[in-house]
Amino acid sequence: MDLRLYNNLHRQLETFEPRDPNRVTMYVCGPTVYNYVHIGNVRPPVVFGVLANLLRRRYPKLVYARNITDVDDKINAAARERGVPIGEITGKYTQAYFDDLARLGVAPADVTPHATAHIGHIIAMIERLVDSGHAYVAEGHALFSVASFPDYGKLSRRDPEEMLAGARVEVAPYKRDPGDFVLWKPSTPDLPGWPSPWGIGRPGWHIECSAMAEAHLGDTIDIHGGGVDLQFPHHENEIAQSTCAHGGEVFARYWLHNGMLTFDGAKMSKSVGNVSLVHDLLDQHPPEALRYALLSAHYRQPLDWSDNLIEQSVRTLDRLYGTLRDLADVPVIAPIVPVAVEAALCDDLNTPAALAELARIAGEARKADGPLARANLKAELLGGGELLGLLQQEPAAWFSRGSAEGDDARIQALVDERNAAKQARDFTRADAIRRQLADEGVLLEDTAQGVRWRRG
Repeated sequence: MDLRLYNNLHRQLETFEPRDPNRVTMYVCGPTVYNYVHIGNVRPPVVFGVLANLLRRRYPKLVYARNITDVDDKINAAARERGVPIGEITGKYTQAYFDDLARLGVAPADVTPHATAHIGHIIAMIERLVDSGHAYVAEGHALFSVASFPDYGKLSRRDPEEMLAGARVEVAPYKRDPGDFVLWKPSTPDLPGWPSPWGIGRPGWHIECSAMAEAHLGDTIDIHGGGVDLQFPHHENEIAQSTCAHGGEVFARYWLHNGMLTFDGAKMSKSVGNVSLVHDLLDQHPPEALRYALLSAHYRQPLDWSDNLIEQSVRTLDRLYGTLRDLADVPVIAPIVPVAVEAALCDDLNTPAALAELARIAGEARKADGPLARANLKAELLGGGELLGLLQQEPAAWFSRGSAEGDDARIQALVDERNAAKQARDFTRADAIRRQLADEGVLLEDTAQGVRWRRG
């Protein structure tokens, strides 16, 4: 079946056809490591990690790069505020990011380039831009000349005037045009800096990704992914500088952007302060439930983050793992990726449809008669889960999550909720809670003294 992706460059669904099937390339923008990441920051590695899984089924030689930005003014500010060396900030939060992704079931990318390890590549790219007239040097800065690239704005569908009106543009006397952006800037002794033809300095943010993509994936890459908030100016600037540095070669053939996470309808942002840090969420909730929640909406749509969403994800995984526990004595030779799950993902990475298929398969498995049917359905449940990065732990491990004390409190809270639902004559909710607890192996006993529960 064809893999169809929504290419933001052309604003339409397109059949994915790699430039070279023997070396498919994908680049996804990673974090700037100056603090713990919030839940919105991990939506790209989760959803595009599923895309990487899907691509590898067709193109085993996929090269997937996801970068780390470890030189940036936000990092400098964090180090200055805490009175520590910059490397202490970047080292701590890079490792925290890797740890968070591992707990979320995100596999490492094939390549994880760090900006500070590519200063030579960055300088070489800037030199090519200056030599070709697409960049200029002024007061120790190297700047890209937006006017030198007629296609500027093609990705975001904005003309230069609109882009300037809608963005915070640094007004500086050394700029030829207010929209020109910095490729290299001078550093004072208290800031990180490297020797360059333009003096001791450091790179601008946009040129870092272009240089890292070139170094590991080549002049033209197949897929470039990232959050929709990066479309302008970051991705627009990447296109301009990479295309010009490569003599007009297409930089990225398919542009994929995930929607933002919102909190009560407002964009989640550190500057606004309405963020949920992954570091904290992972200690409060089952990591797999967070992953399920991130996949529960189509990647191009906004996702409103809430405790209710997490709880819904926990309950759904309870049912799926409960099914696997009921099938524990059914042998499976190997997982099988269901055609319907793969078809859903081939339809522009439609994870909600794929998750619905997992639920359907689990429902059939619970009703199936005969060892062959039960084995096939279990294999499909495991195979579909594997493609999505779900259902890969033992059911016992899922149900024993957390401390015994914390789990007891959670179970008692559900029992109390069921009692309240029965008193309100909401028998549908009461029955649903009983089934959920039964899936977890918790048995309820109605006695004259009230409801008691025990683990089966």
